[in-house]
Amino acid sequence: METEKSCKIGFAITGSFCTHEKIKEIIQDMVDDGMDIIPIFSENVQTIDSRFGKAEVFTEQIEEMTGHMGIRSIQAAEPIGPNGNLDAMVIAPCTGNTMAKLCGGITDTPVLMAAKAHLRNERPLILAVSTNDALGINFRNLGMLANMKNIYLVPFGQDNYEKKPKSMIAHVELIPDTIKEALQGRQLQPMVRSPF
Repeated sequence: METEKSCKIGFAITGSFCTHEKIKEIIQDMVDDGMDIIPIFSENVQTIDSRFGKAEVFTEQIEEMTGHMGIRSIQAAEPIGPNGNLDAMVIAPCTGNTMAKLCGGITDTPVLMAAKAHLRNERPLILAVSTNDALGINFRNLGMLANMKNIYLVPFGQDNYEKKPKSMIAHVELIPDTIKEALQGRQLQPMVRSPF
């Protein structure tokens, strides 16, 4: 098997805009380490300008650093399955909405279609959770995903247990290590590292 540094990785980005600057740093580090990163953008990432930045600027920066046009539609994501060209796929950040839809088999965004298409090839899907309700309404979904075949979680912890006691966020700096372990069929441990 190829090392993680020579792999082709689908990197899907959803909302949780407060994490996007850190995600850019991680993607740049992965590219610098020789990984071939294919960006995948949710509709919200493509269209919502927030206090954290403009959507168009962010997506263009990701495309420029990876050297690939991003996958931006359900139709463009579907061929990931039959082409079987990704060694692993990451969703970072993985919002509570995305987690819930993954558990329900819903594929109504480019990211969710990419995940479904990728999982059909029985290759690792790595989730970097970022949600204010991970220990609330999404706790059940987090547990389900942690027990699904070929799904691996980037270790996570409570990011603000005093003001947001149900919120969890992944230690995104561990995405490369999680990929490395997932390619060997192992979950990076410890999975829960708290407080953040």
